[in-house]
Parts: sequence; structure tokens; C-alpha cells
Amino acid sequence: MSQPYRWNLPGPVRNDDVLLWRRVRVPAPTARLSGSVGGVVGRAAYASDVSLYRLDDPGDLVAPMLIAAFDGWIDAGSASTTAATHLADGGDVVVTFDGDAVFDYRARRPTLDIVDGRLAELTWPELTVRRVRIGERDVLVLTGAEPDYRWNELARAAVELAGRLDLSAWISIGSIPAAVPHTRQVPILGSASRSGLLRGDVRAGPDGTLRVPAAAISVLEHAVAGAGFDAFGYYAQVPHYVSGPYPAAAVELLRAVGRHLDGELAFGDLETEATDLRTRLNVATAADDSTRTYIERLEAMVDEARLPSGDDLISEIERFLRERGGEGTQRT
Repeated sequence: MSQPYRWNLPGPVRNDDVLLWRRVRVPAPTARLSGSVGGVVGRAAYASDVSLYRLDDPGDLVAPMLIAAFDGWIDAGSASTTAATHLADGGDVVVTFDGDAVFDYRARRPTLDIVDGRLAELTWPELTVRRVRIGERDVLVLTGAEPDYRWNELARAAVELAGRLDLSAWISIGSIPAAVPHTRQVPILGSASRSGLLRGDVRAGPDGTLRVPAAAISVLEHAVAGAGFDAFGYYAQVPHYVSGPYPAAAVELLRAVGRHLDGELAFGDLETEATDLRTRLNVATAADDSTRTYIERLEAMVDEARLPSGDDLISEIERFLRERGGEGTQRT
């Protein structure tokens, strides 16, 4: 049996494959909550050692589904957080996590507005859950900066919240840099706690084992799945040569999530932004022969449904990380 690739990356990437996280074991909860929130009694609600969040009464929830997205290395092109922010727009905050407990403010410094020499306003990194109604279903959107600290406690808190809010499903969304061309539809792959959860033509993957550093969102998804809730994820692959926001991936993530909701999702300006960016990329690639040749090679791989070898993929990721100032990889 072949050995899995072992990468020392700030983020896992595999072309036409989605992340298959190395599972992180979360200590089993020790106490079951006896209370309820908003008239809903959790089916698998457990007490955390220390409360990391404040839960405001969300009222009566109808078949609530939670969509989760964090920034960081699983948010290439800001696609997943853009999609999550779009979904949560106008929603009420029902859960607020303790930023002092989960963020390193030297790594994620608050922003300071200085007006005419006066220190006017500080904006701190946040991690919240907002409630919105889409069709006849309540949707809870967990989004914000990826926490720096206390991931095990956050995992227990996620299980507790899943029970207290009586979630029907947990959906993680993410985006990863990959050797795919901007001239084709954004590939989406999934993770799932059991078969039959993913919709559309999205498949779970990759086949075999891919060992990568875990993201906080995957730690939470693993914990929620281990507590008996349906948990799955959709991951958009973003062309690794694109820097800055990539709205086309956000649109595809919203389409994937929309298949699980009862109402039509509006994309706002995202589709127009995606078209405009594709036009600019077409102009830029047409002006350089080597770049155009490279894009054509990526197109051929996609059209033939052919995946790159592991070595080819790692080379692409190493280049991406060098350009972003990230760490190198390690093969085993």
C-alpha cells in the first residue's frame, strides 16, 4: 500500500480532489445538558469545560442547517467567506464567540481608525453565528476569522451548539488553490460523514489517503459528525495563479449549498464580478505565450478528466506557497 503524501503546508490542496482531513480525536463530552434554547431541546447537547460563546435566544427554529466558513488557508480567493457572508447578509447574530479566548491579536491585530489624529474606532476579529430564513428553513451561518487557540474546546462547543439548536445538518464550505484553469467551471468536491449527503454531481474525495495539516473548520466538522449529526462539506478549487478574490468560486459554493435549501439563492453582484474577472484574466493570459500555453495544458487536463501526479501537484503548490511567502512541502 502506497504511503500518503505528507505535506508541511499552511493549507492542503489536491487537484480535482477535495481535502480529506486527518481526523482529530476530540475528547468525549462528559455531561448532557438538561436545558433547552428557544423551545428546542438538543438531541446531543453537551456541556463545555468553559463557555467560549454567548448564545442569544434564537426563537423557534425550523429545520435549522448550519453553514460554516473560516478565513485562512482553506479560503483561497476568499471564496468561502465571501459565500458565507453573502448568505448571512442581514441576519441576526445569535451566537458570539469570545474573541479574547480564541484569537491571537498579535497575529490578527484589530484595525484602528484614526480620524484627524484622534483614535476613533477599533474593529476586532469576530467569530459569530447569524440566523437567516431561506425559503421555509432557518439557516445559521458560522463565519469569521479562523481561531488561533482552543480548538478542542471549540469542537466541544460546536457539538453543544449543534444539540442546543437541533441542527438538521452541518455544512462546511472552503476553497483551495489548485491546478485548474479559470476558463472552465470551478470544480467542487466534497467531504461527507456518510454516503448520500452530497447533492448534484459533487463527489466525496480524494480516493485513498491524503495527510495534511488540519483546519479548524475540519476539526469542528469531525466533532459534530462524531456526535451523530449529518456533517459534510463543499470545497471549491481556485486557479493557483489567481491572486485576490475569486468570485466565480463563491458562486459555485452558493450553488452547492443552495441544493440543500428550500429557496432560490440570489447571487447579487457576484456573477457580474466573476464575468469581469474572467475577461481580465483572458486578456492577461493572451498577452503572454508561456502563460497561454500553460492555461491550455490545464484545460486539456480538465477536459480529459485527468488528474496530475502527486509530484506534479506538489510542485504547483510549492510555487503557490513561494509566491505567497508560505512554507515548503515535505514528501515521504
